[in-house]
Amino acid sequence: MEKLWAEQGQALADQVSRAATKAGVSAKAITVKSDLVAEAILSTAKKNKCDLVVMASHGRKGLKRILLGSETQHVLTHGSLPVLVLR
Repeated sequence: MEKLWAEQGQALADQVSRAATKAGVSAKAITVKSDLVAEAILSTAKKNKCDLVVMASHGRKGLKRILLGSETQHVLTHGSLPVLVLR
């Protein structure tokens, strides 16, 4: 199952990269496996000298946010590069 998820994730990243290239935006399709999502995003962005990180947010509030955490919030507060958050 993990192999299938990895393949699907890479296929989606490749699709986004192709769309960006078609729009004239330089992009790299990178997938990383990690239990520490936000840290993996930050270290991968730094390693690849990214100009921007684009992330989605579920927009959870209150107790749900506290219980489930927020990888996007972690990247926003601990990173040093711009983050575009889509909701």
